[in-house]
Amino acid sequence: MFEFELIKESKECKARLGKIKTNHGEIETPIFMPVGTRATVKTMTPEELKEIEAQIILSNTYHLFLKPGTDIIKEAGGLHKFMNWDKPILTDSGGFQVFSLSDNRKITEEGVEFRSHIDGSKKFLSPEISVDIQNILGSDIMMCFDECAPYPASHEYIEHSMNRTTRWAKRCKEHHKNTDNQALFGIIQGGMYKDLRRQSAEALVEFDFPGYAVGGLSVGEPLELMNEVLDYTTDYMPKDKPRYLMGVGTPDYLFEAVERGIDMADCVLPTRIARNGTVMTSSGKLVIKNGKYKSDFTPLDSECDCYVCKNYSRAYIRHLFNVDEILGLRLATIHNLHFLITLMKNIRESIKNDNFLEFKDDFYGKYGYNS
Repeated sequence: MFEFELIKESKECKARLGKIKTNHGEIETPIFMPVGTRATVKTMTPEELKEIEAQIILSNTYHLFLKPGTDIIKEAGGLHKFMNWDKPILTDSGGFQVFSLSDNRKITEEGVEFRSHIDGSKKFLSPEISVDIQNILGSDIMMCFDECAPYPASHEYIEHSMNRTTRWAKRCKEHHKNTDNQALFGIIQGGMYKDLRRQSAEALVEFDFPGYAVGGLSVGEPLELMNEVLDYTTDYMPKDKPRYLMGVGTPDYLFEAVERGIDMADCVLPTRIARNGTVMTSSGKLVIKNGKYKSDFTPLDSECDCYVCKNYSRAYIRHLFNVDEILGLRLATIHNLHFLITLMKNIRESIKNDNFLEFKDDFYGKYGYNS
């Protein structure tokens, strides 16, 4: 079962409210999705994710293909049972990871031959193999195998890459058999070129996927360029299907994406910076390891009601980081994910109340962004 209901469109911009129904539960959109690359959101238990109201998480086809391998996950009864998570899961195709191995991979029309980053052994991924792996994983939403082109790149290169992505999307759709339980999303490519974005979107819409992602953004281009590309790309995407922007996770990128009609976003950033001692607060980012917090017994964010802010001080969390205690990483991660999930909840409420742009301006002013 997979359904998308468009509940409301903003009167101010392209922002929209929606609901996705899957076999493992409903997802209110717009939504931020925590990333659990290796079948775990780093330092977090599934129970803690539910406590912060995570509605859906991501896992990574490439990494799970290498370890523990599909045989183990199949024997466990699928990824949900393997990791004890009974809510929706989205799996990426493995394409981004494979194409990031630029010195250790060879692209052909059939697929990509690469060497494992773990032991150097030769591996191969194709559209069909990626679909097979994701079918075994049993994710509620799975992604077509695509070529994630670099930035910057020439029009000629991007056109060639985009056309291959379209051909691979056709192969993925034809090979995907578990359509009753798993929704396969197409991925729109085209780099920073308007004509190619339109061409990619129009070709993929012909395949009638249940949802569409915008790939090839947040790859090093400035925010202003990302916004420009999103502005016109979402115009070419069906209104009655969910729209997913891959790889964005800072508050400003989330606001800008939602303003341009995006329903779903994900990123490793909130968990990664948390493990390095950086937390998001209502007044901006805070590096908790800094000496000025040594005797600061206030919460990370006085406006936050997460478990961490209710129970622990900046001084204590700074101490944990400075003596290399794992609890520090865990507390910072819980807070950052709660912060973004709550932010998206408040964004949904602002769209419902027709004051999204006002809410955005207020947030930017406190956080230190220029709106």
